Amino acid sequence: MIQIAVLGYGTVGSGVVEVIETNKTDINKKAAEDLSVKYILDLRDFPGDPYESKVVHDYSVILNDPEVKIICETMGGTKPAYDFTKQALLLGKSVCTSNKELVAAHGPELIKIAKENHCNYLFEASVGGGIPIIRPINYSLTAEHIDSITGILNGTTNYILTKMDREGADFEDVLKEAQEKGYAERNPEADVEGYDACRKIAILSSLMSGRNVSYEDIYTEGITKITSADFKYAKQMNKSIKLLALSRDTQDGFFAMVAPFLISREHPLYSVNDVFNAVYVHGNMLGDSMYYGRGAGKLPTASAVVSDVVDCARHQGKTIMCFWDEEKVEVADVTSARRKFFVRIAADQREAAMAVFGAMAEVNVGLMKEFGFMTQEMTEKEFNEKIEKTGGCINRIRIMA
Repeated sequence: MIQIAVLGYGTVGSGVVEVIETNKTDINKKAAEDLSVKYILDLRDFPGDPYESKVVHDYSVILNDPEVKIICETMGGTKPAYDFTKQALLLGKSVCTSNKELVAAHGPELIKIAKENHCNYLFEASVGGGIPIIRPINYSLTAEHIDSITGILNGTTNYILTKMDREGADFEDVLKEAQEKGYAERNPEADVEGYDACRKIAILSSLMSGRNVSYEDIYTEGITKITSADFKYAKQMNKSIKLLALSRDTQDGFFAMVAPFLISREHPLYSVNDVFNAVYVHGNMLGDSMYYGRGAGKLPTASAVVSDVVDCARHQGKTIMCFWDEEKVEVADVTSARRKFFVRIAADQREAAMAVFGAMAEVNVGLMKEFGFMTQEMTEKEFNEKIEKTGGCINRIRIMA
């Protein structure tokens, strides 16, 4: 019998208990051990809950119990999750987490501690919820040199942009509806400003390179400036707008960023809509592969946590290899990246734009007070210099090649 403790009995934590109890027979068979939740750590009491007898308020009870071999950290944030995780790993207790903030901030350190103490720090659920992506990168694609990853990694923003695309609605109206349906938090900043996707692409970029990509070094831009007018232009170009998180390992350096992009109908990520997520990976031998599913939610995320629990149960006393060293990757300045841009400017700036940008492709959707066009490929630095000479713009959106 392997005893498990769950830290945090919120949405994901309660889902972990539910998954373990509901699928107990299948899980025990796959783990080749009987698994049981012995403790649930939370500051609150849960009178009437079927597992209220397992709730404890003192973490030392869990740490000091030699029967507890695996801990599921579903608290979120870095404090006290970092201290709790580190203490557990130092005692040889494996930790499985859905906490992207903690993994992005301290992943290589915690992986190293786990290795030194013959246990595991696993985090499948930290990126993409129930989508298997960490395990494929670590195990299935080990013969590959992965040189690019592009993802739709946040269900809230994808839901908002999908509704704006389909209904011609404005950002604020769709955000309010998403909050009413529970798809967006009361304070949606982490989602709509791209911070959530930034941490997730930092984790994937680190696994892709085998070294540490700091989320603080990644250029991040959210969706708050996207309007219904932008989608009119997108439809005219047979494209849609997605918040993409991407990393590229190129001869010119390692690039990573999060920003809205115009994406064509031919791209596999075009059809990823609503709250679904997807990760598009390119390897030098395999070529392209895509991993798609529910990127958040109670049971999809909990399912991924429990898959790590099963892996830990199978590898008691052994460390599962994870190539993520503490050596830091220097992320190249985004201004040197080359791409095309879609630009909206005031109608009276048209001649100035034509003089500065030269060859361009006009996009006309009948908005008389403005002028829309696509640029030729250029660096971000060149674009910024040219648009400043033009007198600024209403909006600009990068175009995915």
